[in-house]
Amino acid sequence: MPKIISPQVEFAGLVAQVKQVAPEIFDQNGRYLNLLEGRWQETGKPQDFVSPIDGSVLGALPMLDRETALRAVNFANAEAGQWGKTDLDERRRRVQDCLDQLRQQADLVGKLLMWEIGKTYKLGFTDIDRAIDGVQWYVDNIEDMLGDREPLGVVSNIASWNYPMSVLLHAVLVQVLCGNSAVAKTPTDGGFISLSLTFAIARRCGLPVTLVSGSGGELSDVLVKNDAIDCLSFVGGRYNGRNIADALASVHKRYMLEMEGVNTYGIWNFSDWTALEDQLKKGYDYGKQRCTAYVRFVVQRSLFPRFLETYWNAVRSLKVGNPTLVDNPDDKLPDLAFGPVINQRQAEDLDRLYADALKTGATPIYEGQLDDSLFLPGQDRSAYRAPRALVNLPRQSELYFKEPFGPIDSIVLVDRVEELVGEMNISNGALVAALASDDQKWAQRTAKEIRAFKVGINKLRSRGDREEVFGGLGESWKGAFVGGKLLVEAVTQASNGQLVLGNYEDALLLPEKI
Repeated sequence: MPKIISPQVEFAGLVAQVKQVAPEIFDQNGRYLNLLEGRWQETGKPQDFVSPIDGSVLGALPMLDRETALRAVNFANAEAGQWGKTDLDERRRRVQDCLDQLRQQADLVGKLLMWEIGKTYKLGFTDIDRAIDGVQWYVDNIEDMLGDREPLGVVSNIASWNYPMSVLLHAVLVQVLCGNSAVAKTPTDGGFISLSLTFAIARRCGLPVTLVSGSGGELSDVLVKNDAIDCLSFVGGRYNGRNIADALASVHKRYMLEMEGVNTYGIWNFSDWTALEDQLKKGYDYGKQRCTAYVRFVVQRSLFPRFLETYWNAVRSLKVGNPTLVDNPDDKLPDLAFGPVINQRQAEDLDRLYADALKTGATPIYEGQLDDSLFLPGQDRSAYRAPRALVNLPRQSELYFKEPFGPIDSIVLVDRVEELVGEMNISNGALVAALASDDQKWAQRTAKEIRAFKVGINKLRSRGDREEVFGGLGESWKGAFVGGKLLVEAVTQASNGQLVLGNYEDALLLPEKI
């Protein structure tokens, strides 16, 4: 018998639940609206949004033009003055109310994220759960972190599609808790329905949040350079990040720009292959569509046979398929490593990068195959790609210097520690890195030579939650660091002009403990 879509995640049923919970995000014809000037309005120019799960159209993004977005920003600016004077206890009460209501919808949001961005249910639920728990920590601890610091005003948020809750929504709620008003652009590649639902709840709780859709080219000037914007929080690729950094260079406003880098895992004088196998499996969460995914393994040449055996054992065990399918209506959702990448365009770009690597001389060591039993017969699979891996990636390959943002690993073999360090620093800065070695002292000493904000010793490092700080070195990050107390400092200002820690053009100001 072929599999079926689980009744608990059928998309029509999920949309019906959204209409019950937040009817205000739709117009009378069922089209999605933008949240601006304190209310849901403006369908803009509808642009079909296609699910990576099966190619079906989920709805239409309500794309705005520049003039309408400017109205949104001007209103947020006026709202910021009043909100900034609101007592902290009242701000905390409203954010707590929002979190209490979000908890009631966490299951629905997790299921929406399956269809919108191709997450498994486990990862979709984790995204909203981490957002709620993370903001709760700030609500509980904000008084000591905030002290006598004052809000900046309007914070603009432009984030990628991969973590709309634990990155974008989380940041927005902390920003308003600190006394700012927040404007967010929905990621064009996914997440607009779940974000609309969560922002509707936030607005009902009296929080000064704005949510707009539109192309980056159309809205960039308004959301980045406009005088009404006091701070910019950006998560995305280096090309757009560099352009934004250039645009902000002469404006003197606060910014946090998180950009991609090649996160590397170095292996030297190492023998705990069982532990590494578990890490390799974990590293494939969400098909490596994470800013902290490890996509380059720099391996001591003499260890390559054991590494290859371990790598094969780990990757061959991964199941890749449609995360909504079950055998029977009452079955639990499948336990998959990952589903599709974000869309067909990204899948085809992964194919292009892989083909270019082979053409320039790389050697393939693993090419996974999709299992027909994990899909509906005849369903659109254009966004699905199984894991692939290459060794001896040449420098003339585009993939050598680029994060693929998908399930392609590259392995570089080295004979000297100096080579290992050089290859791990190939992207001029990264968010995370890791070193695996039986010699802990050597690893801790060598970690200081790796240009990554966080370096794990015999373990993966991630963005972190609650009090854990986050940032990047080199070209992977520009501006203020975030996480823990640093996120509060990034969106506020001290009366004594105290410097905010971060990676700036003329200075690198690191926290004492990372």
